[in-house]
Amino acid sequence: MSNKVQEFNDYRAKMNDKILADNNKIIKRIFNLDTNAFAEGALDLKTKELLGLVASTVLRCDDCVKYHLETAYNLGLKKEEVVEALGIATLVGGTIVIPHLRRAYEFWDDLESQS
Repeated sequence: MSNKVQEFNDYRAKMNDKILADNNKIIKRIFNLDTNAFAEGALDLKTKELLGLVASTVLRCDDCVKYHLETAYNLGLKKEEVVEALGIATLVGGTIVIPHLRRAYEFWDDLESQS
């Protein structure tokens, strides 16, 4: 696994454990809601991940973009599918999301290099 990918996952896991250890009911419910929202349903998992990726890009959340990119990659989405979704995100979000688009491309390359 790429160093950048591993570092992101290690940090995310460490901080999620720390956050959830405080046992805050509201935060735990938000985490649970997030997990359940991305479960298989009327929309398949790949579609939900692409929706999450687009929303995260438009909202300019690099951590969220990385999370959705890795999940999409692990679900077997092709780069072309991800790039098409990122194109929509850039159209909707405007030029202000271009730096996030750059980082998304870089992280996807990191994901591909781990194979």
